This record gives sequence, C-alpha cells and structure tokens, in this order.
Amino acid sequence: MATTLSPRAIRRRYAGDANPPLGSFLALMSVYGASVTGATLFARSRGARLPERVDLRDLALMSVATFRIARLIAKDPVSSPFRAPFTHFEGQSGEAEVKEEVIGHGPQKAIGELVTCPFCLGQWVGTAMFFGYLFHPRATRYAASALTAISAADALQFGYDALQSS
Repeated sequence: MATTLSPRAIRRRYAGDANPPLGSFLALMSVYGASVTGATLFARSRGARLPERVDLRDLALMSVATFRIARLIAKDPVSSPFRAPFTHFEGQSGEAEVKEEVIGHGPQKAIGELVTCPFCLGQWVGTAMFFGYLFHPRATRYAASALTAISAADALQFGYDALQSS
C-alpha cells in the first residue's frame, strides 16, 4: 500500500532543517505556466502561426538578448530598486554587478530567488522573447539587436580592461 505524505512531510523529507519556499516556488511555476498558456491561447485567437523554424540569426540574437536582459534584471545596480523588496545589498560582485542576499520567507524568498538568478530568469525572458518573435518578429529582432550590441560592447569593455591590466 502506497504511503501518502503531507506537504509538510514532503518538505521535511526533501530539505531537512532547511526551509525552502517549495509552495511559493510551485506558485511561481504556476504563474509561468498560466502565462505561457494565456499567451498561447491569445496567439491562437489572433491567428498567429508558429514559424516552420527559427532562423539561426534570430536564434543567436534572441539568445544574446535573453542573456543580457536576465543579467540586467538579476545583477545590474540600476535594477536594484526592483530587487530591493526581496534582497539585502552586500556589495559589488564584479564589474557593474551587485551581490545581494535573498531575504524573507515564502513568496518573498521565492521571488527573491527568481529575480537574483540570471539562469532562472533566462527561462522567463527567453519565453517572452519567443512570444515577441511570434507576435512582432521585426520589433523583436530590432530590440534583440540593440541588446546584442550592448552585450558586445560589454565584452569589448572587459577585453579592453584585461589588456590594460596586463
């Protein structure tokens, strides 16, 4: 006979003494899923059709743009006011990047974990980029091109600094 575990027992078995906000993570995943479902239904109602394939140049642009937006949200000092309700400032972690500790419990902690993790944000941002590409490919390419240029400029700045240091 299978044993049914309560959510509290599952959390205790999973995390021991740690207290990860599993329920809040589940809520965030539900928001993501509902957003994708809603955008998909909206696309269908508007007659939008998926392209047969994504051109490799568009994929490259959107990949770099996704990287840049995720880092901007998660690490850039200028976006720290958006992260401040969920984090505590600890200092600089690199060139033009901040180090922050996630604070709180439940939803506050779960959102903090999301908005400070460029890898986590990549899923959300990449999905948004592809829906942008579906609805407005030219505008999405244009925005992605600007973000790709910014990323290239950042890489050149790091390269220049490395040359100056050597």
